[in-house]
Amino acid sequence: MTILLLAGSGEAKEIATGLAALNLPAIASLAGATRAPKQLDIAMRIGGFGGADGFRRYLANAGIRAVIDATHPYATQITNRTAKICAEIGLPYLHVLRAPWVTQAGDDWTEIAREEDAAALIPKGSTVFLGTGRQTLDRFSGLIGCRVICRQIDPPTAPFPFEGGEFLIGRPPFPVAREKLIFAQLGIDWIVVKNAGGDASATKLTAARELGIPVLMIARPASPMAMRVNNPVDALTWAQSL
Repeated sequence: MTILLLAGSGEAKEIATGLAALNLPAIASLAGATRAPKQLDIAMRIGGFGGADGFRRYLANAGIRAVIDATHPYATQITNRTAKICAEIGLPYLHVLRAPWVTQAGDDWTEIAREEDAAALIPKGSTVFLGTGRQTLDRFSGLIGCRVICRQIDPPTAPFPFEGGEFLIGRPPFPVAREKLIFAQLGIDWIVVKNAGGDASATKLTAARELGIPVLMIARPASPMAMRVNNPVDALTWAQSL
């Protein structure tokens, strides 16, 4: 039995390590959004499957007997497609979805439903830090008259998609002290993030709280009806039960 681990999150790294330690045959799949990703403790494949039909063929040809989806909480296209196909063919499927962030004393958060909503709340002339990744960057084009800074891991391969924007290259981890220094040096007035959850990327929220910077929090999308856990330990328990 080979388990397909859809990776792309910190939880996926822990699950891969656990699967290797348990000697469970498995392969991790990464979409390829990050160049030169770190090697996991199980076999890896990088790149898409070629749509729904390509994914079905891969599952059959690779002898996949179960799927653990530990992609990013906002990877809705991959998650919805995977859950649907696994349900159709009767393949065991587990969605690993970490708990969302919740406000703490001192936070100044405003929840928005989508990226485009930011333009109605952020005044012109503001300096905006986007911790949302480059894939949805064009949705912030309404931030006219703002300085928009988007942080990403890899150097850009194309110009910023609208005027007033610039890239900030940085690879995690991002300690709170470093985040505070960056935000202060850049003169950040607003921070926009997706409610990804997790400790590793919460440091920017701690920095925002301590610096008094308001945050626009993009709400999580709906998740498919499926078996779900929120941590690697429970995911590995599920894998052992197959």
